[in-house]
Amino acid sequence: MKYEWRKEEKQFYLPKKIEIQTIPKYKFICLTGHGNPNSDLFGEQVAALYALSYALRMKLKKGELGEPFEYTVYPLEGVWTSETDPGDGPVNKDELIYQIMIRQPDRLTKEDFLAVVEPTFKKKQNSYIKEAEFIEYEEGRVVQMIHLGSYDDEPASFTKMHEFMKENNLHKTTTMGDFIHREIYLSDPRKVDSAKQKTVLRYKLK
Repeated sequence: MKYEWRKEEKQFYLPKKIEIQTIPKYKFICLTGHGNPNSDLFGEQVAALYALSYALRMKLKKGELGEPFEYTVYPLEGVWTSETDPGDGPVNKDELIYQIMIRQPDRLTKEDFLAVVEPTFKKKQNSYIKEAEFIEYEEGRVVQMIHLGSYDDEPASFTKMHEFMKENNLHKTTTMGDFIHREIYLSDPRKVDSAKQKTVLRYKLK
């Protein structure tokens, strides 16, 4: 039976309201960058992450890495900060600093990842495939909610999260500045109208 993260891990990816959650240690393929996410560079990085993720998914599905395992590829995520903290106001996208990533099944290893890098690069000819890293990261305790709408309207949701944290005496981490947060993209912006896009927003708590 195909493993569907939307059904099996709703508590992590589909919060119904602003909530506190504890995120376990996961494995990711990731890339880092700087600048506007609407750029061609960012698009190439995203394409590289998906190319590697689908290459690993195919190996698992075919049983080339042990017992066959079929699953839906996890969504794109991004950890964002900025050269200048915008507070709750508009963000200067050219100043953004980011780490984008796609989660991988727990059974995969760094060796499995390294084995698909060169074949995937030869097939796709995307230089960011060779720059990607395989990491493990435990996010821990977070505040999260689903933002419905355009990415440009996220400040309104951040304001709600700040109010929730103030009411509950919660404090976010300030590593890399107060603006740092995680976004998980549940909708494909190429297929979903911006007003209907769903994005999980998270602040890591102290």
